[in-house]
Amino acid sequence: MNHDFDFLFGTWDVANRALKKRLADCTEWDEFPGVAAIRGIFGGAGNVDEIEFPTRGFSGLTLRLYDPESEEWSLYWSSSRSSAIEPPVIGRFDDGVGTFYGDDTHEGTPVRVRFLWSGITATTAHWEQAFSTDGQTWETNWLMDLTRRSP
Repeated sequence: MNHDFDFLFGTWDVANRALKKRLADCTEWDEFPGVAAIRGIFGGAGNVDEIEFPTRGFSGLTLRLYDPESEEWSLYWSSSRSSAIEPPVIGRFDDGVGTFYGDDTHEGTPVRVRFLWSGITATTAHWEQAFSTDGQTWETNWLMDLTRRSP
């Protein structure tokens, strides 16, 4: 059992910023709200969140599972737009920052994906996603700033 993501349990208001076009030298951001609800599963060996994007007409789900042998988390994403489960990003927390990597494709282009969790307090957290086509340079394409809702 691991408690790295226990900070996330509860309900959050989420300010999203996403690049309008990924891997296209785009500098225009789309901003939109979200509401996320997160709970633990498997006695602490995992958690699940569902996030609603009310102005976008879709929702998403993240399943996080902890492997005690590798001491790493696997994070799986799916959305109501496709209902497919995306390939996982895998990693861990060090010094209060969670770093997770995986391989995927974007519009037919192979990409390395990076998730970062940082700025974690009792009432705030920051998440970001970046893509790399060369494994060296990264384009951050989605940011989430979470603020905990009062119980």
